[in-house]
Amino acid sequence: MLRIESTILRLYYRLAAWPRYQQVLDLPPLQRWGTFAGVFLLLQLLVFGSLYLIFDGVVVLGFLCSILAGLGTGVGALPALYMKDISQRLFSSMLGAAAGVMLAATAFSLLMPGIDFGNQLWPGLGIWVVAAGIALGALFIHVADERLPHLHFDTVAGNSLDSMEKISLFIIAITIHNFPEGLAVGVSFGNGDMKNGLALSIAVGLQNIPEGLAVALPLVGLGFNKWRAVALATLTGLVEPIGGFLGITMVSLFSAILPVAMGFAAGAMLFVITEEIIPETHINGKCRYATFALMLGFIVMMLLDTVMF
Repeated sequence: MLRIESTILRLYYRLAAWPRYQQVLDLPPLQRWGTFAGVFLLLQLLVFGSLYLIFDGVVVLGFLCSILAGLGTGVGALPALYMKDISQRLFSSMLGAAAGVMLAATAFSLLMPGIDFGNQLWPGLGIWVVAAGIALGALFIHVADERLPHLHFDTVAGNSLDSMEKISLFIIAITIHNFPEGLAVGVSFGNGDMKNGLALSIAVGLQNIPEGLAVALPLVGLGFNKWRAVALATLTGLVEPIGGFLGITMVSLFSAILPVAMGFAAGAMLFVITEEIIPETHINGKCRYATFALMLGFIVMMLLDTVMF
């Protein structure tokens, strides 16, 4: 475990110390973000071109939505440009609302469609197939949590992110948990139903906002350049397109695995919500605000999923 931890930290520090990377970060804000955007768009155009030649428009849209959802971390990090701290009540409420949104999206955009599609393939067995997927998804995140060094959300609430090493481990945790969210977005587009995919993309993007803020604020507190802190927070969300590409490619090529894949994505997200997000909202006696925020987030996402889409 120590060897894995030291290897990951060495890779992180080498990236931060890479001269070309430093030169880009030292540019004026407009040039810096223009450079990042240009490189990012070039890479995405290459991927989009490949997807368009191989798959149909729904697959390309699914990959695009996983990118936009991942950029929610960057949106959430933007307030770090103007503040150095946030009240625990507000942060807990934001996480509670994010948890409610994700719970509703998991139920209405993954589990219910997965059961319906499973019953079409195997009449009467859809719920069991999805249940098996839920167990596999939760087990996958559990193993990742056990094997990879990281810190949990409660370190943010405890104000213990006081070193670069701790922040690096927390960033690793956010990155690990963003992968199944991107996977879920990709899988939700797999049966060609854009309704479920768009609803889940919105949910994941909203849920990423407090995560981006949770990454950026400790970096600013350690004296990081504010734009650099926002950039690092944004990078944690860019693992989601990888999960999105993997999910939508697999279910497009092998449609029979879609019910299991939907259950897998739902199980992974349920594990993250119950292991990381909800417990953090009950720290420092601010749970009542977070509870009502969770209810509100669930209701809003339920309406978005069932009425607007």
